Order: sequence, then structure tokens, then C-alpha cells
Amino acid sequence: MYRTALALLVALFVLFPALHAKADHRRTPVVQAVESVSPSVVNITVVKEAQGGARSPFGDPFFDQFFKGFPGVQPRQSQSLGSGVIIDGAKALVLTNAHVVAKGNSITVRLNDGREFQADLVGSDPDFDLAVLKLRKGHDLPQVAMGDSDDIYIGETVIAIGNPFGYSHTVTTGVVSALNRPMKTNAGAYGSFIQTDAAINPGNSGGPLLNINGKLIGINTAIHARAEGIGFAIPINKAKYVINELLNTGHVAPIWLGIFGQDLDQPTARYFNLKSLDGMLVAEAMSGTPAANGGIQPGDIVLGFNGRKISGKDDYMTQLFGITQKEKVKLVVQREGKRRTVTLSPQAIDKTTALDLVRLRWGFELVDRNSGGGAEVTTVISGSPADKLGLQRGDVIHQIGNRRLSSGMDLLNAFLRNRMQKTVLMRVQRGRGFYHVRLTL
Repeated sequence: MYRTALALLVALFVLFPALHAKADHRRTPVVQAVESVSPSVVNITVVKEAQGGARSPFGDPFFDQFFKGFPGVQPRQSQSLGSGVIIDGAKALVLTNAHVVAKGNSITVRLNDGREFQADLVGSDPDFDLAVLKLRKGHDLPQVAMGDSDDIYIGETVIAIGNPFGYSHTVTTGVVSALNRPMKTNAGAYGSFIQTDAAINPGNSGGPLLNINGKLIGINTAIHARAEGIGFAIPINKAKYVINELLNTGHVAPIWLGIFGQDLDQPTARYFNLKSLDGMLVAEAMSGTPAANGGIQPGDIVLGFNGRKISGKDDYMTQLFGITQKEKVKLVVQREGKRRTVTLSPQAIDKTTALDLVRLRWGFELVDRNSGGGAEVTTVISGSPADKLGLQRGDVIHQIGNRRLSSGMDLLNAFLRNRMQKTVLMRVQRGRGFYHVRLTL
């Protein structure tokens, strides 16, 4: 018995160094997460027709304009690079930023193992800056595991993988610096973002932000132009809703609360006994909308939106565009000096309702065009803002605010964005001429 025990001890003493040597303590959780997810991270190359159209044989922009449409003359093209991540390997679906693939003529996706696929755009939404691609002939591809962005700790380790400046599959690490950061990106995205100090540079856009377990918690979308170490990512729980909408309908249903409002001025602030001009005065709460059903009335002052102060109507709109139909909105409202919190469920607004409101508010009716883009004016209401502007039947509106019109959904979004403005900039075609005009409300 003694000899047997001694033999076992000697054997363990001999084997322990060998076993210890095989254990690689450098394979930290970060390394393991990167090894697990890297196969599903992709490089996206988008070919776009650059401004200036065709390229002349002289290589001069002045001459280029005269060569558009000539045989043998090639359009001027540019390339942009971005990142993405495969979210469904069986269906070959890739999630990325909308601005990465915007206005692309062709999209090429390259995996870490070198395989390349041409991709089709399934759906895109610039307000959330998210797009879903489908890889042609793609099947049985690696995919990332989805995480939960509602279960994130400030200070926890995060990992970003992307293609900054064309350097494929670059890995950076950092921590979650803050949650629910409000901001508006150049790409048009609004809302609450995850802030991180993991390095995010041009080319990282659309790439994954991972937790230490290698699960997807965000899509990297923006860097702060005037600072280092500040990056932003779209929370994956918000992205899940957007993905579902894009896959089912090709777009995200626009939402609203039914409020029309205006900024406060000094006389109004004094009348309501307010110490500052922060807040939005409710001018109207449309009947049958969440606002009206929640008891909001003209004369109420909206002071807060989901825990943040509201500085004015533009701030209110910025916050609203970052909300999906599945989320709740908590408004702090003041009436007769008393404040209360109202919880509302956003309402999807359809094209028919938007057209009715355009007629009621702006004074004209529109129909989609079959070709050529834009929407054609069919009716101008006498005495309306459109009538005073001089808009005529047959005019074609190509742009409202910064939104180009190519479908009824574009008109709907354009109206929602500009419905509280005192003046609305429009690009109008009459005959062969194009004009920028201001509709005064």
C-alpha cells in the first residue's frame, strides 16, 4: 500500500511539469473571444458612382460633364470600405451600417478565410444606420452569437473587430465608458449608443462590439471627430428589432407620438413660470395618437424624454428618431406648474396618414411616380402654404429637407422629420427646371 502510494506521488511529480507546460495562460478570454468570432467578421467593399458622373478621356472634371452617356466613356467610380458581421450563417445574412453600403452599385464581402461573395441589399434604414445584406451562393457560414445589450456593465471589457483603414480583421479592446449616450451621426443615426474607448476608426463601421464572452452586444457606428478614445456602437437589442423589420418588410416602420410642438421663447417661458427656455410647448396632440390617449394637451410643456432634458423641438425629434415601436417613451410634462411622468407606446404611422397630414399641414397632395424619382403634385389647396408658395399641379418634388423622395416611405419619413419646422426646404422640378424653394408654415 505504501509502495503504491509512493509510486503515484512520483508519477504525479514527473507529469506535473509537462501538464503545466501545455497550459497556455496567454489564451485569455479576449483571445478566445477573438478566435471564436473572427470567422464571422467580414470586410465589405462597396463600389459607388462618384459625383461628377462619367469620366472624359481628358481626366478633367470640366470636360467630364459633357461625356455622360457617350459610348465607351466609363462612369466615375469610387470605393468605400467597411466591416460587417454574419448574423445567420445558414441564410448568409450580414449586419452592417447603412452608410457603409449607401448608394452602392456593387457590394463585395470577404471573409477572414479569404472567400469572397457578391452581396445583395435586403434592407437598410439610415435613421438607425443599419443594413442587412445577403451573400449570393453563401451557405453554412460561421455566425456570431447574439448577446444582450440590456445586460451591460459600465467598465466591463469589450472587443471591437473591424477593418480600419483597410487593415483587415484588426482587434482592439477597451471598456464600456457609458450607456444610453444620445447623439446624431453624420450618417443620420440618432438615439442611445454604447460609448466605448476601444479604438474605432474609419473602416470599423459596421463591425461587431463584443463582450468578454464573445457575444455580440453592439454594432460599431461612429467615432467622435474631435477626440481620441471615444467610440459609439448601436445596442444589439435595438438592432434585433431593426433586423426583424428589414427582413420582413425591407424597411423600419416610422413611429410618432402624435405631438406637434414649438420652441419656447422668453414671453412663453415667463407665462409658464419657467426658469429657462428648455422644453417644448405642445401645440397639438392629434386625436387617437399615443399622446392624446395619454392625456397630453395643447399648452403642456415637455421637459424630459426617457430621463433626459429636452432643450427644444429639435432635441425632442432627435430623441424620438432613436426609438423603435417596441420601446416605451417616458415624457416629463408640466401643466399649470405641476410635473408628471407619462409613459407612452410609440405608434407606427402609415403612408395614408402621412399624406393626409401633408394635405392638412402643408396644403398639397402627392402621388408616387413610376419612374424618374420624386412625387408628383396632384392638388394644391387654395390659401394653403403650398398655394402661397406658388406650387402647381404637375410639379415634381424630389427632396424635402435632406430626404430624397423615391417612394411613399421616403415621403412619410420626410414629413415626420420636418413636420414641426416653420420653413421646409424642398427641391422641386417644373418642366425641365429644378428649383430649391422654402415652404413657410
